Amino acid sequence: MVGRIQKKIYYLSEMLFNIIRYVPSPAVPDKSNNVQNLSVNSVKVRCFRSFSPASNPKTILVTESKCSSSSVVANRVSRLAQREAQAVLFDYLHNTRGFEFADAEYISQNSPTFIHNLLSKIENKQDVSRTLSKFLRYNPINEFAPFFESLGLNLCEYSSLLPQNMMFLGDDHILLNNFHVLCHYGIPRIKIGKMYKEVTKIFRYDKGILDSKLLAFEELGLSSSTVIKLVSCCPSLLIEGGSSVFFKVLEKLKRLGFETNWIEAHISGDNDLNWNRMIDTMDFLDKAGYTHRQMECLFRATPELLFEGSGKNIYVLIGRLLKLGLDMKHILSLIVHHPQILSRNSEKNLWQAVSFLLEIGFEVKGIATIVSTHTELLCSCSLKSPKIVLKSMDIDKDGLCQIIKQDQLKLFSLASKSNNSKSIKHVEKANFLSKLGYLENSDEMAKALKKFRGRGDELQERFDCLVLAGLDYNAVSSMIKLAPPVLNQTKDVIEKKIDCLRNCLGYPLESVIGFPTYLCYDIERINLRFSMYVWLRDKGVAKPMLSLSTILACSDARFIKYFVNVHPEGPAMWESLKKASFSSSLQAER
Repeated sequence: MVGRIQKKIYYLSEMLFNIIRYVPSPAVPDKSNNVQNLSVNSVKVRCFRSFSPASNPKTILVTESKCSSSSVVANRVSRLAQREAQAVLFDYLHNTRGFEFADAEYISQNSPTFIHNLLSKIENKQDVSRTLSKFLRYNPINEFAPFFESLGLNLCEYSSLLPQNMMFLGDDHILLNNFHVLCHYGIPRIKIGKMYKEVTKIFRYDKGILDSKLLAFEELGLSSSTVIKLVSCCPSLLIEGGSSVFFKVLEKLKRLGFETNWIEAHISGDNDLNWNRMIDTMDFLDKAGYTHRQMECLFRATPELLFEGSGKNIYVLIGRLLKLGLDMKHILSLIVHHPQILSRNSEKNLWQAVSFLLEIGFEVKGIATIVSTHTELLCSCSLKSPKIVLKSMDIDKDGLCQIIKQDQLKLFSLASKSNNSKSIKHVEKANFLSKLGYLENSDEMAKALKKFRGRGDELQERFDCLVLAGLDYNAVSSMIKLAPPVLNQTKDVIEKKIDCLRNCLGYPLESVIGFPTYLCYDIERINLRFSMYVWLRDKGVAKPMLSLSTILACSDARFIKYFVNVHPEGPAMWESLKKASFSSSLQAER
């Protein structure tokens, strides 16, 4: 008899639920005691606490006064009760509702707010497993609520996303199919909630469409891990037309010389990326006068310019410089000639110096002049606070202003945190090397600073000497990286060796690109060896136009073997040339 009564109650509850499901409910009064659970629909069943039925979960959710975080919820129930409730929910989803094992387990383990609401519906907290199992047998739940919560959305975020006339997740086959496509591709479930919230459209695709869109990114040469990061932070890439701007960004970066692996390394799944702004930033720099090489060096040194803010910092910098009174033409010239101004550390140092000057009462027009004249030093030097400088000098602000007005470099010698004279020389040299493509504060830069001798302006003069001789700027940059000692010589010595190469030896200037070390050998060695080589060539023993490295790079013993002893008169000629070279060097010393 009891069994038949329970069976009838079960069938009646099922009928009542189906009626409630499709009939709109009246407005829910704004009283907390009328809303016991935000996601569980109940009918009046004996042995259980009753609460207001509602077919529209969204309506009930709106009445909640606050959104509870999972950490707070977890503290309201005992760990044992929570574990038991999770096990019951898993059993319900997997065995009763037919969810896949992985889905049921993940939802039950990652929906603490929903678990807490379930526990609030039962009175017997001593036997959670039995009581909650019995509760779920007669009280259907809105399965979308724990599903969305497990995907990283809180109550406030997913309340508006709950379907109006659907409670069982399995009824939405299209949503589940696209959800499983993203899961199987490797996208973390915790990020899928954000994707659903921002671009619900991608979860309504017919079978196969979402797979093809993901594979389209791989066909561009991107790894699956990069695609995961991309679509996680920019789900709009998966809708029609949403990826076109991204493809343009990728194409532009490749034209600048960036490989796919560099792009992949700097894309983070945590940053919101604005692809249109990236395009605008690169177009702006191009119109400002940046060469492809300069743009590449800039982005390699400061990738955050693109991937953290999508180029926004450039426009912020320009706005601040305009406020200082610099005109747009002047600002563009600064950005082109001092690309390091856009790096994070350089920009920080620049505005720290501007703040220093403003604090001591320096006029804005004067600050603009200092920024224009000493951009490199301002970007590279970190300054002490005005209070420390004023106290150490025992002077007031007006006095310090007058000192800086008389000699602007006093700003750095008096306020720089590091050793003054050495710091300025170090900064100038580092700025020169950054123009060659050395990354700021990198190990490569540290090694290069030790290899190059001379002030920044001296190194620049020697570099310009090679460019003015007729070599390509990029070619000279590569040469210097291969043979740093080239720039450790004076401009006159470099010019003399270039003249010797062209006019005395008869070699084209471009031959030093493949062997820049030629410029590092002393002129006596060059003249002596090439004189011997020319003699052999005239005798028909040596091949014409041997490479520079073949003649200069070998040891003395090897040179004598292959360039002196190959002819019977060779040793005598070699001794004669050495004597002539020695006597000419003595005359030069006198």
